[in-house]
Amino acid sequence: MAISRFAKFAWAVLAYNLLVILWGATVRATGSGAGCGGHWPLCNGQVIPVAPQVATLIEFTHRVSSGLSMLLILGLFVWAFRAYLKGSPVRLGAGLSLLFIFTEAMLGAGLVLFSWVANNASVGRVVSTGLHLVNTFFLLAALTLTAWWASGGAQLRLKGQGALPWILLLGLIGVLALGVTGSITALGDTLFPSTSLAEGMAQDFSPTANFLLRLRVWHPLTAILVGFYLFFLAGLVALFRPSSAIRRLALGLFGVVFMQLLAGLTNLILLAPVWMQVVHLFLADMVWIFLVLFSAATLSRDESPVVVRSLAQAENLGS
Repeated sequence: MAISRFAKFAWAVLAYNLLVILWGATVRATGSGAGCGGHWPLCNGQVIPVAPQVATLIEFTHRVSSGLSMLLILGLFVWAFRAYLKGSPVRLGAGLSLLFIFTEAMLGAGLVLFSWVANNASVGRVVSTGLHLVNTFFLLAALTLTAWWASGGAQLRLKGQGALPWILLLGLIGVLALGVTGSITALGDTLFPSTSLAEGMAQDFSPTANFLLRLRVWHPLTAILVGFYLFFLAGLVALFRPSSAIRRLALGLFGVVFMQLLAGLTNLILLAPVWMQVVHLFLADMVWIFLVLFSAATLSRDESPVVVRSLAQAENLGS
C-alpha cells in the first residue's frame, strides 16, 4: 500500500533532523561552538555574520539548519492536525516533535549563553551536554513514531503484554544511558585529545586527570552491556513474535548495533578523529531509531486505529 504525502514528509523531516544532529556534532568536535561568540540568536551581534571565520561559518550553518528544522516540524504539526482526527497517534507524535524541537533550541541557546562551548570543561557543560543528548533522542523518537503511525503503524497496546513492555523499556533506558556516556566521552576526546592509545588509557585511570577523562572508561563498558542486551532482546522478541515486520526490524537492530560496536572500537583506535565521531553518532542515532521502531511494532495493536482519517483524505488535504 502506498503511503500518503504526509507520511513521506514525516520520514523526510526525520532524515533532515539526522543531518542537523550530525552537523551539531561537527560543531562540537571542531570546537566551533563559540563561532558566534556569546550571542544568541544573533551571530556575533549580526543577523548574517560579515567576513566570518571558519568556526563562525560552521556554527552559523548549524543555527540556520536548526531554524529550518523547527519550521519543518511546525509544518508537520499543522499538517497532522489538519489531516488526522482528535485522538490520532499521529497528532500526538507531531505534538511531541514540536515540543522537543523547542526544548532542543532552548538547550542549544543555553550552551551559548552560559559559554558552555569551545574549551569549557565545567560540570555545567557536562550536565547540559547529557540533557541535550537525551532531548535529541526524544525528538528522534517522536519524529520516528509520527512517521511510523502515518505510514500505517498501529497504536501501542501496553495492557496484556506481560513483562514485554518492561523488557523493551529497559533497552530504551540502556541506549539513553549509552548515549549520555558517549556524549561525555566525545567531549573529553575533543577537549583533551591523546597522542596515542596508551596515553589515553593511562589518562582514564590517572587520579590527576580531568574528571572528563576519568569518566571515559564507563562508555565502552556500557556499550558492551547494552549491546549484548539488545542482541538478546532482538532475538527473544523475534522468536516469540515471529511476524515478518518484527523479524526485519530485529535483523536491522542487530545489524546497526554490531556496526556501532565496531565503530566504537575503530573510534578508540584512531583516537577519535572528527569524521569518525560523526559516523559513531550517526550509528548511535540509527540504533535508537531502530529500537523505537522495533518497540512500536512489538507493542502495536492488532487492529488499525479508527481515529485516523483515510490516506486518501490525507492526500487531499496535502494537495
